[in-house]
Amino acid sequence: MITSVLVANRGEIACRVFRTCHDLGIRTVAVHSDADQDALHTRLADAAVRLAGHTPAETYLRGDLLVKAALDAGADAVHPGYGFLSENADFARAVLDAGLTWIGPPPEAIEAMASKTRAKDLMGIRPLTSVTADDLPVLVKAAAGGGGRGMRIVRELADLDDALTAARAEALSAFGDGEVFVEPYVEGGRHVEVQVLADAHGTVWTLGTRDCSLQRRHQKVIEEAPAPGLGPELTAALHETAERAARATGYRGAGTVEFLVADGRAHFLEMNTRLQVEHPVTEAVFGIDLVALQIRIAEGGPLDGEPPRAQGHAVEARLYAEDPAAGWAPQTGTLHRLAVPGVRLDTGYADGDTVGVHYDAMLAKAVAHAPTRAEALRRLSGALERATVHGPVTNRDLLVRSLRHPEFVEARMDTGFYQRHLDALAEPVTDPYAPLAAALAEAHGRSRFGGFRNVPSQPQTKRYRTEPDGVEHEVHYRHTRDGLSADGVHVVHAAPDAVVLDVGGVRRRFAVGRYGDRVHVNGTALTALPRFPDPAAQRAPGSLLAPMPGTVVRVAEGLAEGARVAAGQPLLWLEAMKMEHKITAPASGTLTALHAAPGHQVEVGALLAVVQEEES
Repeated sequence: MITSVLVANRGEIACRVFRTCHDLGIRTVAVHSDADQDALHTRLADAAVRLAGHTPAETYLRGDLLVKAALDAGADAVHPGYGFLSENADFARAVLDAGLTWIGPPPEAIEAMASKTRAKDLMGIRPLTSVTADDLPVLVKAAAGGGGRGMRIVRELADLDDALTAARAEALSAFGDGEVFVEPYVEGGRHVEVQVLADAHGTVWTLGTRDCSLQRRHQKVIEEAPAPGLGPELTAALHETAERAARATGYRGAGTVEFLVADGRAHFLEMNTRLQVEHPVTEAVFGIDLVALQIRIAEGGPLDGEPPRAQGHAVEARLYAEDPAAGWAPQTGTLHRLAVPGVRLDTGYADGDTVGVHYDAMLAKAVAHAPTRAEALRRLSGALERATVHGPVTNRDLLVRSLRHPEFVEARMDTGFYQRHLDALAEPVTDPYAPLAAALAEAHGRSRFGGFRNVPSQPQTKRYRTEPDGVEHEVHYRHTRDGLSADGVHVVHAAPDAVVLDVGGVRRRFAVGRYGDRVHVNGTALTALPRFPDPAAQRAPGSLLAPMPGTVVRVAEGLAEGARVAAGQPLLWLEAMKMEHKITAPASGTLTALHAAPGHQVEVGALLAVVQEEES
């Protein structure tokens, strides 16, 4: 019997595994980088071991340090989570060689399937060895890992070399393996997958289907189970292929076989030899705990002959600290408050935790289960709409709109959903009364109720900027003997944390959270502005500012001050939250300043370069 589990991972998945371990009475051990020393997963574990350093290469990708941590802490088993070394056969062998129990598939199965190139070879599929114009579009893809990292769509041959370079660098940083390959890119397909679970006694469960078509940067955003509208014949074919892949490798544990479904046909993509981020939707539909079943299988226990019967529909949405309208740029800062009512919430953060630059931007996964798909969509979209998310900019509004979009509601979506609809879905959502509510909440603390006043006070003015769109708003109110008043609106109640306004005979309540200059009013984020703008804050025209905190990983070859650049030309690349972000010239002109160099750490808003635009 397993008595103590070290989770060789961090964040949300470590917390998820710990929850099941605690339910089973199993002691838990966390590992943490220096950046994660106060992270939630370290606080939930019974013991925690430091991995010196900040980057994944120094910490969570060091199999030797992880095995030593397990032995030092007295753990007798290791759960790899997902990402990092979860699909690394050498790490699995090192765990087993140390006399520890590996809560995952055999190393031989990982070798056969965790490398996408070997998996395709096993399934009789060959990647492209050379690319011509007739092959376009193609997809450059990391052979190891997942989560959309190390992937690039190439539509022009001239872009292939840059895509290969970027994909290799991203894959090496995320998984410690820079191998990539090229395959045809199928337009207009749906991403469908089958959850498998196998024991050491010959039983293989295929636990229905999941649809994960709503993706950005090849990383899933919304997932659901079962995949809608497939039909019994196609579903049966998917299950048969998934079971065949598991049996062909002598698989044990949890895994996922992924397909691209287009024109009624299923194209094998890969097998992920680990637990998936989206596993909660399968748990909800089948009423099981996949982590508990992983542990049972690792202990040598059998599965029942048949899996439980599926019931209802489940939908999961990933809440990211990112700005969809700014190219999905990751965001950092303090997560002051996070609450999503009425649904399952898996997270690696607690109120007051810091969202840093070193790891994935996902804050939480919200999961709703209901008897029907329509009810599950309504429940999840409503919960997210009412959620309290005070901190960095997130994709919350995009999630709500996506769940209510006719194409998604009618199950007509494919992997190009966000390419078609992003502009509309990422349109800023600002309540027109939010700035006024913020001003009234602040003014309540300074209201002058001390003496009798027959003469109304002078109007007061406050300025706010909505985030992330940067639009400025000016609101006016005044103090009276009866409290606070605002033109055109009756102020029913005002307090530092709540304001009630009567707008056209309808009372509306605004919850207010204030954190320094940042104010959150219901779902609107505001920054309080000084009465008069600071002239020193102005930047020269053509200034390129860091859109996020991160590390400069590359500067374009030969780039130097005085160089001529063209509009859209890549100048440098930032790495933030395990993804590379390209910084391009805003216009054609001359590079008059370059403040970035490989290895430099930059904060959001830092001046990277200046391009002086050429005159027409």
